[in-house]
Amino acid sequence: MKHSIKGLLAGVALAVLATPALTTAAFARDITVDLAGEPSSLDPHMQWNPDSYYVYRNIFDNLVTRNNEGDIVAQVASDWQQVSDTEMTFTIRDGITFHDGAPLTANDVLYSVKRIIDPEFGSPQLGQFNQIIDATAEGNVVTLTTDGPYPALLAQLVKLSIVPQHVVEEVGADAFNNAPVGSGPYAFSNWNRGVSVTLTRNEDYWGEAGPFEAAIFRAVPDAATRVADLQAGNADLVVSIDSDAAMQLQSNPDLQVLSAPTERVAFLGLNLDVPPFNDPDMRRAASLAIDIEGITQGLLGAGEMPMAQLSSPAHFGYAEGIMPFEYDPDAAREITSANPDLAATPATFGTAPVFDQRIVQALQQMLNDVGFDIEISITDMPTYLASARNPDRPERPELSFGRWSCACQDADGIAYPLLHSSSSWSRVNVPELDELLQTARVSLDEAVRQEAYARVHEIVRENYYVLPLYQAAVLYGASDDIAFEPTANESMFLNRMSISE
Repeated sequence: MKHSIKGLLAGVALAVLATPALTTAAFARDITVDLAGEPSSLDPHMQWNPDSYYVYRNIFDNLVTRNNEGDIVAQVASDWQQVSDTEMTFTIRDGITFHDGAPLTANDVLYSVKRIIDPEFGSPQLGQFNQIIDATAEGNVVTLTTDGPYPALLAQLVKLSIVPQHVVEEVGADAFNNAPVGSGPYAFSNWNRGVSVTLTRNEDYWGEAGPFEAAIFRAVPDAATRVADLQAGNADLVVSIDSDAAMQLQSNPDLQVLSAPTERVAFLGLNLDVPPFNDPDMRRAASLAIDIEGITQGLLGAGEMPMAQLSSPAHFGYAEGIMPFEYDPDAAREITSANPDLAATPATFGTAPVFDQRIVQALQQMLNDVGFDIEISITDMPTYLASARNPDRPERPELSFGRWSCACQDADGIAYPLLHSSSSWSRVNVPELDELLQTARVSLDEAVRQEAYARVHEIVRENYYVLPLYQAAVLYGASDDIAFEPTANESMFLNRMSISE
């Protein structure tokens, strides 16, 4: 299977080279995109998950962005300058207007920054921006001040969306989420809850126009239904397909499979505050029970790579030499047999339809086979995320499956939110980890940062605080007339797509 997928992807690359002339305006059409779930929020400061990001990324412009090659490039900010170890200035581009016709100004940038770093606002992204301690605006220049040097600042800012201060303050956060106003290439049209979100092309967009008159993002939790929609012509682009579906689509000349390795690391989160995984022996037993090679090659087969750390080769801070996890179910059974009451403590495994349930079910079976009592609880994505971030940490599920991406390609964006005790996502409270993560966050010396992250990865590996699984690859299915280049940060920029004639 793995070999076949590689061949498929090679064929896709050759097909791209032979693609007919492309256009963004030769003829009008809409695009229908099947997502794995409904966006949990369209307010870009209130959520960070694929189904939300796929949609709202097209409604809003960011302060800076990454091009398809992964380079940080200008967007709302036309240029920037590091003026001291703790200050960076951004010149705000003239001529950008929000979808209601109002100009985007430096004050909107200032408001967006202060909104997302306000602890009372409660952004799930706070841990990725809380090094910013002040923001000021003078003319068209915004100055950001950080709490000490922060080398990952620019990389984090690629996902800072700019919202209109006048709209948010007038209507309030809830109404803004229901009908967001941005400055991006597509404008919000309507949200049919539980069914779809529709965007329309912003004809006055300051940058590159989108090729589609409208984009309809539909919530289709069942992967087989997404594939069937594409085959029937009811969808133009579908997300989160697996290697079996990719092979199925390969035989259809009117369809294509698109893929890219991502910066996303799949992991098994453990609730360290309650049995059974508050016990280090139980965590080690869980690690020994999981056949990561079997999962990546036998179930996935699209180029996923086993990982034993919360970073991937796509991140700064990835450490060579971290020992891979052992797979030894017999050793796992010896541990659980020595602690039968603890191992048999009922444990809930939280998940959502956006995740590959084959993986979740395989993990459940592997754990139960060595003596655990794991029961899957699948909910919609908003409920899952709320449960995973429950302020009362003992009330979180004993297990949860995640695939974390920060779109920043820096270990700060994954290790800090998942491991630092101050983060609402973290299940860990270890002072040594906090100190190392803070050192890596503020040092301007790359060697110091790298050494700190290597030690972080070692500590997590030695104590099984989190069980990293693999570097994820992403597979999309699409009609053959759409040119779409998947990226490591999994952004779906409609205005970077093209239509073949």
